[in-house]
Order: sequence, then C-alpha cells, then structure tokens
Amino acid sequence: MSPFRRSFIPLLAVAGLSAGTASAQDTYPSRPVRIVVTLSAGSQVDILARLVGEKLGQSLGQPVIVDNRPGAGGTLAAAFVAAAAPDGYTLLMTANGHAINPALYDKLRFDTAKDFRGVSLVAVVPSVLVTSPGVPATNVSELIALLKANPGKYNYASPGVGSAGHMATELFNLDAKVEATHVPYKGTPEALTDLMGGNVQYFFAPLGATLPLVNTGKVKALAVSTAARSPALPNTPTVAESGLPGFQYDFWYGLVAPAATPKPVIERLASDIQKALQSQDVKEKLAAQGAAPSSLTDTKFDQFLQSEIRKSAELVRISGAANALK
Repeated sequence: MSPFRRSFIPLLAVAGLSAGTASAQDTYPSRPVRIVVTLSAGSQVDILARLVGEKLGQSLGQPVIVDNRPGAGGTLAAAFVAAAAPDGYTLLMTANGHAINPALYDKLRFDTAKDFRGVSLVAVVPSVLVTSPGVPATNVSELIALLKANPGKYNYASPGVGSAGHMATELFNLDAKVEATHVPYKGTPEALTDLMGGNVQYFFAPLGATLPLVNTGKVKALAVSTAARSPALPNTPTVAESGLPGFQYDFWYGLVAPAATPKPVIERLASDIQKALQSQDVKEKLAAQGAAPSSLTDTKFDQFLQSEIRKSAELVRISGAANALK
C-alpha cells in the first residue's frame, strides 16, 4: 500500500514562441532562487532542501535561499508558491503531504493537481518507528501488545496533520488494529523533542533526522517502514518482518514549481538538480541518512505525483484521517 512570472509570460504569449522560449532559457537565472520549505528548520525536507540548494546555487551561478514556512500541514507554503510568478525563481520543496492534503482539506487556496509542475523527485528516505526511552517495548510486537492493552492511552507524534509521519502511523494503526491519540507538531525536531521527553510515545520519523538520536540512545528504533532494511540501520528490522506482513510506507521529497513555469526553465532546474544528486559529496551525505536519490524529473515526476494523490486519497478515506481537522 505504499505508495509533488511574469517575465516569461509575455514571451510565450506573443508570436515567435520559439524565440521566446530561447530567450527564457538564455536569461534564466538572473537573480536569486527561493526554495520554500513546508516544515521547520531541521526537518528532513529542510535538510534536503539545503543540501540540494547549495549545489543548485553553484550550478545556477545565483544564490539559492531556503525559506521555511511551516504550518497547516504544508498548505501555507504551497499556497505561497502556487501564487508566485511562474518564472523559476520560487520553488516548493515538499513531501508526501503535498499529495495527501487534497484529501484532507475541503477548501485549499490552490489545486494540487493543476497548480504545480514537477521539477524533480529528490530522494526517497526510510522512516523509522521510534519510541521514547520509557516505553516498555523493545520491538514492534511488544509495542502493538502495549497499545492493544491500553486503547487510547498512548500518544503518537507527527510533523503535522497530513504529513507522511501522520499517514504512516495511521496505516500502522490500521494494520495493527490499535488506537492511540495523534499529537501533531510543526516539524520533526519539535516532535522528537517531545518524544525524548516522554510527552508522546511513538513516531514514524524520517531516518536522517532521527539517526543521531537513535545512535546515542535518546530514542529507541523498533523498525523501518520500507520494504527492505536500511543500510544506515542494518540491524533494525522492517515493520513487515516484525509482525505486519506487507506493510510499507516510503517518505519522498521533491521540488515543484508553479504550473505555468516555462518548460526550458523546468528542464534547466531538473538537469542541475540531477547533477547535484550525482555528485560524490551529495551521494555520501544522502547515504549517511539512508536516503536514495531519484532520477524522476519533469513529466515523469508529474505522473508520480498524480499517482500519489490517488493513493493518498484512498488511505485518508479508509483511515478517517480527515477527522483530525474537525
């Protein structure tokens, strides 16, 4: 069940389309590029935005600014980018929540399927099921037994309603047939802080942001959400091999732009991002976080996003996750 301006518009709207397209391609970029991030600094999506943004700035020859705009499940950041000029200077670094939100929110200020254009899927990152140190469970089976014996007593964290962490846990709770209380935060760092303090008891967190805490014993890692074990945590089993066969939920992160952004600009950005992802230092940093770089760009990434929107709608329906907003 595993599983996203104005300066060019006149050029494309007048006669001589090919000349306009060439001009857009030749003059871009001429000023700094902004990457808007849906969560707070220190979240996995923020870490990846800064990693890719640094390399992208070098290849574009312009500064790349990371702008964190957390809140409302990532819809504040998405609305800002959807309304931005479609000229390649404002991008959205987003994640699973981008595809989940259409099923959660009745009145968004944008149409997720129509108002954005895929630039590049950046990476797929395992999430890890972690618990606070005081939880008396050392594996998934023990956690499920604990939750079943105490329905509704325990809390689980997420980086926000509709986030990947929220939906991964909803899927886990459904498969395990357990009940717990959802406590949403503005980002992964805030959720992990409360997890360490015992205010919440379990959390499907991005592996990269959580790994240092796992290695120092500040949180306990029970399982990873991916189909296979992560090289970054080779001794930690998957949820599927820990008592819930078939369980899989991948966290993904990618860059999108306003829908009317000219294709030559999208192609330039996608090409430079792919070069960044293939550079040795970026590959090493991604590997250290258990992240796998992706080669999906432009129309193929768009197709991926449409598929994720459909899958997410079904998960929201069967889990009743939209009730968290009522």
